Amino acid sequence: MTVAGRGGGQHLHAMPTPETPLTSEPSRASPDVQWRRSARARKISLRIDPRAGGVIITLPLRAAQSAGLALLRDNAAWVADRLARLPAPVALSDGAMVPIGGVPHRLRHVPGARRGAWLDGMELHVSGAPEFLPRRALDFLQAEARRRLGALAAVKAGAAGLTVRRVVVKDTRSRWGSCTATGTLMFNWRLVTAPAHVSDYVVAHEVAHLRHMDHGRQFWALVAQLTPYHGAATHWLDANGAGLMRIG
Repeated sequence: MTVAGRGGGQHLHAMPTPETPLTSEPSRASPDVQWRRSARARKISLRIDPRAGGVIITLPLRAAQSAGLALLRDNAAWVADRLARLPAPVALSDGAMVPIGGVPHRLRHVPGARRGAWLDGMELHVSGAPEFLPRRALDFLQAEARRRLGALAAVKAGAAGLTVRRVVVKDTRSRWGSCTATGTLMFNWRLVTAPAHVSDYVVAHEVAHLRHMDHGRQFWALVAQLTPYHGAATHWLDANGAGLMRIG
């Protein structure tokens, strides 16, 4: 998902990079191009934003925006190909098919009920007025992600003799998970829509960061102890991650 000018991209599960939006040049930048200025970036990078269906260009503090435009022009064919391959967005609307744990569930509006949102077999039911359906469905999915990922993190941390301070679910653009130095684990809520083995690996990856903040040999040895799904999960995310980001 990343093309970098004179360097490489960022790791999928790395700590978030502080970024500040830039003002686009209206005559030269498409509305689908978002500009970021990063204090931590050392190289100009370009990546596809599957959630918005556009492009994000990140610049180091002293890099010229014209250099970012040049990188975009040089990779125009790659960008067009990647955008064309993006799955169609999945709106949280009545009748939509939304995976939960990798299993498709039909989203159903039940206006007469008074239960908020709940699972009923292979359906996610949402009550209330139709204008509240997207928000209530999203609230349910985020709460379910927090419950499932939090429970999984607690089990894996306990197996490694570690302690999770807090689990937070967020609406991130490019990272499935991250870990802070204070013991907080953060996950993209859309992981609740992925198959169980994918969540298992991402949670294990971030739990391992509670002990090793790098990606050295000891880190990967601990990941291997906590999950057998490293290869299968990363391959699945490479193939299907963009589709998850199009949900909601």
